[in-house]
Amino acid sequence: RMELSIDGYIAFPNKSLLLAVCAACIGGTFQYGYNISVINAPTTYVQSFINETWRERYQTNISEDVLTLLWSTIVSIFTVGGFIGVTIGGTLSVKLGRKGTLLTNNIFALTAALLIGLSYPTGLFELLIIGRFFTGINAGIGICVQPLYLGEIAPTSLRGAMGMGTSIFITIGILTGQVIGLKELLGKEEYWPILLSTTCIPAILQLLILPWFPESPRFLLIDRGDDEGCKKALKQLHCADYDCEWEDIEKERNNLVDFQAKKPWELLSDRSIRWQLLTIILLNAAQQLNGINAIYFYADYLFKQAGIPADTRPYVTVGTGACECITALTCGMLIECLGRKVLITGGYTLMSICCVLFTLTLTFQDASPVIPYLSMACVFAFILSFGLGPGGVTNILTTELFTQTSRPAAYMIAGSVNWLSFFFIGLVFPFIVIGLQQYCFLVFLVICSLMAVYIYLVIPETKNKTFLEIQNEFQTSKSRKDRSADGVGTTLLSTSI
Repeated sequence: RMELSIDGYIAFPNKSLLLAVCAACIGGTFQYGYNISVINAPTTYVQSFINETWRERYQTNISEDVLTLLWSTIVSIFTVGGFIGVTIGGTLSVKLGRKGTLLTNNIFALTAALLIGLSYPTGLFELLIIGRFFTGINAGIGICVQPLYLGEIAPTSLRGAMGMGTSIFITIGILTGQVIGLKELLGKEEYWPILLSTTCIPAILQLLILPWFPESPRFLLIDRGDDEGCKKALKQLHCADYDCEWEDIEKERNNLVDFQAKKPWELLSDRSIRWQLLTIILLNAAQQLNGINAIYFYADYLFKQAGIPADTRPYVTVGTGACECITALTCGMLIECLGRKVLITGGYTLMSICCVLFTLTLTFQDASPVIPYLSMACVFAFILSFGLGPGGVTNILTTELFTQTSRPAAYMIAGSVNWLSFFFIGLVFPFIVIGLQQYCFLVFLVICSLMAVYIYLVIPETKNKTFLEIQNEFQTSKSRKDRSADGVGTTLLSTSI
């Protein structure tokens, strides 16, 4: 239940709402985080399996280049699947509903687990590639549809905190993958097919738990016109305090009479929402291009430089995962107090400072025995800054800046940009490191600084505002900019006359 305070709502989510969020996330963005990190532990074991299979088939050892190509394909095909998943996720969420799409999406995870599990006994490494492709599709649909569901089931006063479920479960997924990949659990050579097949467990859990919770009330009322279903869903998710939310959804429905769910290309040609669209495109591109992947790339090198033994380095890596997880949880608690704008602007500003410090510590790495430890501190500071700002708030803003008919298409565009940026950074980053070495962080400094300035100048605070209020604020801001532009034009004209 939610209770009122002098300032507005004090956020106390109903137990049913909290469980619905967990049920959606366990088979959604948890899978994304889990499948990104779980592939790292068995690298050498999978490569030796490919080598053995190749020798049995062709009576010769595989060349180093072909092995690297096959391993890179197994890792990167995940992003191709993710891109396809995100492009179909929005359409499926309109046809099957948000909850219906999340449940259907588990077919891809279960198929992937089966194919990966069969790859070793059948001696077909090709099944690993197809399996990873299906895990990518599963992650792509999950990261597109799950934030939609969370944003639509949460009351206005809790939308930020509930929306944080997306990034909290990504980080829990990453951490779980790191922990399960340790030698003490499933990190031994004989267990790698089981380790990579464990993606079926979250899928089974979601299929057992999510059916007990309702479809998105907004989807039921605005898209399906089901008044009774919407009221029933609101009652289950918000207990008795749902009148306010019902009125808000009713208002939005009346505002969107005769409007159909928009396609991505219709959104791109709609001038009335171009600032919202530009904002989510920049936010989602920057989420991948801000240097967080570079930090993880450098982490192992820095731990080595700091003198941490090779056999204990995986535990320090687990520490970075735990750091990101704790930060996401902290962001979830702070977002309704401080607001979205403060957290994301502050996050990018702190990341800019870390980029400067990181460049200095890497440049003077050999100047003193203390410097490698300062570099390690920068790694953790950067991860903390990312988790507090861009990591947590980006998905919430994608939900909040659009109304019901535009939101699925907005998620398709945002998700496509995110996955393409992910693929691009994976492809280009090694060359950036070779070319610029430690100065590569100056590129990320520029990206983080520009994003902090853009957010400060363009994005309004969305805390405790309905979707219609946020849209109206953007429209007012747009007309103010247009009027000021007209004013400048008129002044110039009268001056020249």
